Amino acid sequence: MLSKRCERFLPEQWPAYFQRAKGVEVWDLDGNKYLDVHGSIGACILGYADPDVNAAVKKTIDRGNNATLNCPEEVELAELLCKLHPWAKMVRYARGGGEAMAVAVRIARAYSGKDGVAFCGYHGWQDWYLAANLADDKNLNGHLLPGLEPSGVPRGLKGTAIPFNYNKIEELEEIVRKNKDIGVIVMEPIRFEEPKDDFLRQVKYIAKRIGAVLIFDEITIGWRLGSGGAHLKYGVNPDMAVFAKGMSNGFPMAAIIGTEKVMQAAQNTFISSSYWTERIGPTAALAAIKKMIRLNVPRHLNKIGTMLKRGVQKTAMINSLKVTIVGLPPLISFSFNYGEKSQAIMTLFTQEMLRWGILASGSIDVTYSLKEKHVKKYLTVMNEVFGILQKAVAEDKVNSLLQGPIAYAGFRRLT
Repeated sequence: MLSKRCERFLPEQWPAYFQRAKGVEVWDLDGNKYLDVHGSIGACILGYADPDVNAAVKKTIDRGNNATLNCPEEVELAELLCKLHPWAKMVRYARGGGEAMAVAVRIARAYSGKDGVAFCGYHGWQDWYLAANLADDKNLNGHLLPGLEPSGVPRGLKGTAIPFNYNKIEELEEIVRKNKDIGVIVMEPIRFEEPKDDFLRQVKYIAKRIGAVLIFDEITIGWRLGSGGAHLKYGVNPDMAVFAKGMSNGFPMAAIIGTEKVMQAAQNTFISSSYWTERIGPTAALAAIKKMIRLNVPRHLNKIGTMLKRGVQKTAMINSLKVTIVGLPPLISFSFNYGEKSQAIMTLFTQEMLRWGILASGSIDVTYSLKEKHVKKYLTVMNEVFGILQKAVAEDKVNSLLQGPIAYAGFRRLT
């Protein structure tokens, strides 16, 4: 996985493999224990090896995970998802976020009868998305991962995926004005900033006006702001929504939910896979979702995330470091503002935090297992490390303190 490559954290020093993980702690192959604030890149909202989810999965394994017949858990999960999202009437399953988005776009195109996709945000690795970089290799740079290469994506898809920026409704208006073939609008309902000027509702209005299917990608933000999709908080319902990652706390699972009229378009195309009917995914999702509801996990994520966000801001100020912090409390991201030196400073930060037994970078994915004691430890160590960074910046010694190459921020080939 690109987001787990050592080169993106600390080249030649990052402990690439783990032998055990529990809560917010990870043990590497040498038995060293680390505090991990990444939650497996957001996949484990409850924390690693959650006992309730694991118990449900183990029971399913003993009873049989796959058979010629279908498992009833997929029906139970569909009923739960539609209960949490009353606007949705039908559900399709996959096992990963990227493929689930491809399924959603396929169904949406089948319904609208149009090929064009206008999108905002990061949506995976499939052809429909990377096609944006066929027209301009920098089209995807502002959508999380700069430098994504479209090699292997059919050139015939050029012009079928067009990006617009969050809270820039005028950009979407321009796209639909110039492109009459837009049949799908895909976006993350929220990521780093709150919607402004009723942005989500304006997007929905445009979709309805041009007869396009509106898809909300809830893969990253879903389940963190409330029980279900983040769009519920803002009162704007899409035609389809896609979930994965945290909905099953580390076990492969993804769901595409939608209105009956749009989802029925799946009958007019072909979407099928053997492992989309296995039993562990729905079992884990049911256990995880029910526990998140029972314990009001989003409330804990907001509380801990707010403590962390304020703590990082205060620590940066105390140490006179130029730091920008963005994101909602459950998903925090921060960066150093020193121009071309910024990435080297971030690499030094990761290096020094690792010395204290903390797996750290410029992002924090808050989990239910991350408690106040962990926050205090993280911020205490961060204060020590920020002190080192401040002195290194002042004396222009950042690079000389690095014990390996500078980490890279975007996409690069492994060589």
